[in-house]
Amino acid sequence: MKRAIALAVATLALSCIGIVATAQTSYSLSAALDTARTSSPVLKARYMNIDAAQADVITAKLRPNPTLNNQTMQLVSSDHFAAGTRWSSNQNRQVWYQVTKPIQWPNQRKYKIETADKDVKVASNSFQEDLRNLSLNVGSSWINCWVLKKRLALLNDSRTNLDTLVKINELRYKDQVISQTDLTRTKVLLEQYDLQLSVFTQDYQNELHTLQLLTGNTTPMDIDTTSELPMQVPAVTLDSLIAQTLQNRADVVLAKSTIDERTSNARYQQALAVPQPELGVIYNPQNSVPYIGFYGTIDLPFFNRNQGEIKKAHIQQQQAQQELSATQRQAQTEVVTAYNTWQLQKKNMEKYTGILRQSQQILNNVKYAYLRGGTSIIDFLDAQRNWYDTNLLYYDSLQAYYQSYIQLLFATGLINQL
Repeated sequence: MKRAIALAVATLALSCIGIVATAQTSYSLSAALDTARTSSPVLKARYMNIDAAQADVITAKLRPNPTLNNQTMQLVSSDHFAAGTRWSSNQNRQVWYQVTKPIQWPNQRKYKIETADKDVKVASNSFQEDLRNLSLNVGSSWINCWVLKKRLALLNDSRTNLDTLVKINELRYKDQVISQTDLTRTKVLLEQYDLQLSVFTQDYQNELHTLQLLTGNTTPMDIDTTSELPMQVPAVTLDSLIAQTLQNRADVVLAKSTIDERTSNARYQQALAVPQPELGVIYNPQNSVPYIGFYGTIDLPFFNRNQGEIKKAHIQQQQAQQELSATQRQAQTEVVTAYNTWQLQKKNMEKYTGILRQSQQILNNVKYAYLRGGTSIIDFLDAQRNWYDTNLLYYDSLQAYYQSYIQLLFATGLINQL
């Protein structure tokens, strides 16, 4: 009874997967990455940092507004009014109109705009680094889905073959060719496969939801298991990979652009040490007698010469240089580690391929002998388990191999080119 229920649940799960798969779009790795780059809500939000930085450039190019000042003084006591006038007469009033404008020194404007332009480059390079990290997450999730779907197919095929054997053994038991113990052992292994099938199905669906979240896709997704990773690295030697990484990786480029921005900001803060004058003109009718004059003011830099901001800018400049050195060392270490891991996993895959062929041959031979009475059910089930476990280990190795390749592309910065 329990076996029948488990079988019904597994069959229903598989049929649901088949029905959903017909309405789902199968995604290769490159298609999943392209979808994430265009639809990821996180990436869209980060891209707005570039627009915000470009808006700062507009602000930097704006010149200071002129200031209009008015002061009016009215005689209060009528005893002092001009003869024959009322309080509203302009002879009893003094009016002050003043228009002034701060004067921005050329270097102040130049370095302010230059710093804003460098901020745009920093924002753009920061977006590329966000894209690199997102590509790693999407690639890793896609590989997990790919392997899980392969395991599901393996388990489903194994279960189907074993189910056929159970039916054969039921007939053989009926004909008293085998014992009830042999039949029970076959059914127990089939029930184990049924339980694993439900677990693998749920794991696959969970990973698909993660991939859908990362890509920003709002429609059901499926994995194209017919597609393979290219597994090609442009540079042929480790030294060339390291050199290419230190030149082109997004976080290294970001660190370099940050140094440029901090250098421009240091120049801008140094330019602000020069006091900014404010000049203007005055029109001053006093008791109907017009006067005109000029206005000028400038700070006297006895105390405040922008020392704090200048020092801060130089410290930030040194900090950016230190961060570049740390980023380059980290990048070099990551490339070496990822490259060596990729080479190791590549060799392991070659070994597992041979082991898998041997395991398949052993299973075929034992199955042939068992069906003809040349060996026991124990030998056959042992060969079946060994074949199944070998395939699982093969997919574990394949997953590690693919993940090491994605990690190598991430470490070298080439993952954005997938």
